[in-house]
Amino acid sequence: MSKTIRKTYPKDFSVGVLIIIFATVFFLSGQLFEKKQPNLSGILNIYVGEFLVSTAVLVMVLILWEEILFPVTIKPHDDGLIFRNHRTKLKIQGLIYLIIPIIVVFLYLNFEVNTFRFFGWAAVTMVLPVIGKLVSGINNYNDFLTLTDSYLEYKNNELEGKYPLSDITKIEIVNDDKGHLSKLIVSFKASDTVTIDLDEMELDDYYESIENYLKKHYKELVKE
Repeated sequence: MSKTIRKTYPKDFSVGVLIIIFATVFFLSGQLFEKKQPNLSGILNIYVGEFLVSTAVLVMVLILWEEILFPVTIKPHDDGLIFRNHRTKLKIQGLIYLIIPIIVVFLYLNFEVNTFRFFGWAAVTMVLPVIGKLVSGINNYNDFLTLTDSYLEYKNNELEGKYPLSDITKIEIVNDDKGHLSKLIVSFKASDTVTIDLDEMELDDYYESIENYLKKHYKELVKE
């Protein structure tokens, strides 16, 4: 059974924050459009444009601020735990991201826009989710760390390995300058070592749980 280590924000809080963001952007979004919109007709009016601008910003916020939609869970694996960037989350983020370029193209084709401001807004809303979450998620799509009572296994892009605990003599926990878990240096009876770069595997949300598991289940092997 999966264990949740970080819940999403309370719905009332999340909805309240999103409403404030939406209202603020809606109020300011008129600056992206020219005052005269000669080609608009029917239900297509400036308010529709402002609504779509605000919607695109909300999508960006939902992707970047994962705590609103996505809880962090740890799944059991064999007699231990597996830590990985959840693929379902990344797929949902990728799908809702597509809303942003669709809105940008629709607005550009149907409204008279202030070129400088519009493309500045478009660049921010389209690029930030990509560099902030999606690229890292895709690069680490298959990465994971598995800790059990009988073996340790990991995959970091092209680097991977599965090691019986009986072959391990020491596991050194390395922290970064901020005191956060960064790497595991695994030493073996054959006198060789393997460095697992956790800071490259998008496992930040699991650092505390990983360290707690190591100290509880591998206490004879762990060195700090």
